[in-house]
Amino acid sequence: MQKRLTQKQVSQIVAEVERLSQRRQSEIEVEELQQILQELNLPDDLLDEAVMQVYRKQALDKQKKRNTWIVGGVVAVVMSVGAATFFVQQQHYSALKRISVYQSLVGLRLDDSANVEEIKRQNSPEVFYNVTLENAPVGKQLELGCNWLDPSRKIAHQNNWKTKAIAKEVWNTHCRYQFNENVPSGNWIVQMTLGDEVITSNQFVVK
Repeated sequence: MQKRLTQKQVSQIVAEVERLSQRRQSEIEVEELQQILQELNLPDDLLDEAVMQVYRKQALDKQKKRNTWIVGGVVAVVMSVGAATFFVQQQHYSALKRISVYQSLVGLRLDDSANVEEIKRQNSPEVFYNVTLENAPVGKQLELGCNWLDPSRKIAHQNNWKTKAIAKEVWNTHCRYQFNENVPSGNWIVQMTLGDEVITSNQFVVK
């Protein structure tokens, strides 16, 4: 029993037959090609090599187009990654710029609420620099440091550390330095740094 075709199927079949017919008309048999070469006074013994060269060029053209698409895709991916990285970095820098110092105190104990202005070196005290940050980036870590500057403004001691993940916007941190009897007396300065930038400093006297 012959199947009945829908109108859509009939249209598709007609279109395919027309395409195949046009393709057949555009293709030339080898005998016709040899005849054309003879009419042009060209040697037909080079026909096979010429056909191979044409196929080879077509294959190279396809490969070039494929490579162009691949390179274009790679470039697009690299640009997207670069843009995303730049965006993340800008967000990070913006978050760092928002950080401010709420309080900074020199003390003889961790989280000391009093600011010590004079230190007696003969007691070999351990001195703390207690700092409270505001607008700290929650969930991020900060690269912090301290410079302890002696009266000649030379760095006598440095601290460098990375905080654990910030849990709240108001964040307490500190650094420390063990003084001894050999340190020079006079006006000292302690600085806290965020990256390469000094964000706060305090002066105190060592006697």
